[in-house]
Amino acid sequence: MIFLMVLLTVVVFAVVDLTLRLTLKQMQATRARRERQQALDIGLKLEFAEEALSLKRVEVASPKGRILAVDDEPVILDSFRKILVLAGFAVDTVESGQEALSLVRKNDYDFVFTDLKMPGMDGLDVAKGVHHLRPDIDIAIITGYGTIESAVDAMRFGAVDYVQKPFTEDELVEFANRLVLRRQDRRERLTPPEIRLVTPSSAGVASPRVVNVPGGIYVSPEHSWVKIEMTGEARVGLDDFVQKSVGPVTAIRLPEPGRAVRRGDALFALSIGGDGQELRFAAPLSGKVVHVNHDLDYQLDLMRLRPYEQGWVCTIDPQELTADLGKLMIGADAVSWYQNEARRFTDRLTEELAAEPAVDRRSPHTNGTAQRAACRAFDKTFLQPARLPETAAQTVKV
Repeated sequence: MIFLMVLLTVVVFAVVDLTLRLTLKQMQATRARRERQQALDIGLKLEFAEEALSLKRVEVASPKGRILAVDDEPVILDSFRKILVLAGFAVDTVESGQEALSLVRKNDYDFVFTDLKMPGMDGLDVAKGVHHLRPDIDIAIITGYGTIESAVDAMRFGAVDYVQKPFTEDELVEFANRLVLRRQDRRERLTPPEIRLVTPSSAGVASPRVVNVPGGIYVSPEHSWVKIEMTGEARVGLDDFVQKSVGPVTAIRLPEPGRAVRRGDALFALSIGGDGQELRFAAPLSGKVVHVNHDLDYQLDLMRLRPYEQGWVCTIDPQELTADLGKLMIGADAVSWYQNEARRFTDRLTEELAAEPAVDRRSPHTNGTAQRAACRAFDKTFLQPARLPETAAQTVKV
């Protein structure tokens, strides 16, 4: 009986706690929407003639992003303000391209939404001007049914996407939120990661913004690592930088035991992402492949979770160990080298993303597009052309 009373008390407390949490969350959402509505009501009355005669500005606390919208139809701009402010964005609106460019020079925006067909300066000219003045700002085109081809053409001049009129409230909010996510993803990819020295036995930091460099283990310029065992064999694996730079490994091509390799020969290959793009990695040492890590046959995640312990690829019986180790790095030298590599990779990735076709930039599969660019950047920046014979390899997929 006592047990039932205790159990009933626990259940009651759990239900009350859950109810309070849900009520509090709903109250917070209602309060945030009310504050945004108040800001909208005030902002609609404001005009800053010293910046632009038609400027109307609405500020919100902790905005998702700052948007400048330009359209020669005030009713469209009214819709933009009301919809996007309530969705959590800070919004400026103007009625001409000239005013928009003036504001872009003086203010920081995340996005510029511009109508395509406007008198005086059209949306294509606005896109070109914004891209020239502030290439860090993402440009979205507002287009009607008959001007979609022109909107796509504008994407050659820096526009990242377009939204078609007429649009519903949900469609516009979804469009804006998608732009925010893509911008955040791109910024993260283009920010060099932190390089951190860790012990080989630790799991390290899982964050993609931190690259774990193992203390006491050699690393090669081709992004494999080498650990000298008590037996004299060299254990070889893939470093943390590769996996956090180009994305998840979906398959590995393992070397064949007994195969003789020279330093610089292709040793193993990885397939990256759903497209199966292949990156080939060179042997850091000369010698003969002795063992292959067959645990990767059924648990490829070991390369990511425990790269410097269970995630090794193979062992090599080295033939020119002293000479080969002189070409590798360890400790503080390795950390300094990785910092330079991260900057090189980021610069190259920036170029690759800028070269993406417009149709790819607005693809819903944005991560796949960025991943392909990352693979190209890595391949062109770090890897030498190499040939891995099909007969001397095994392929393991996940």
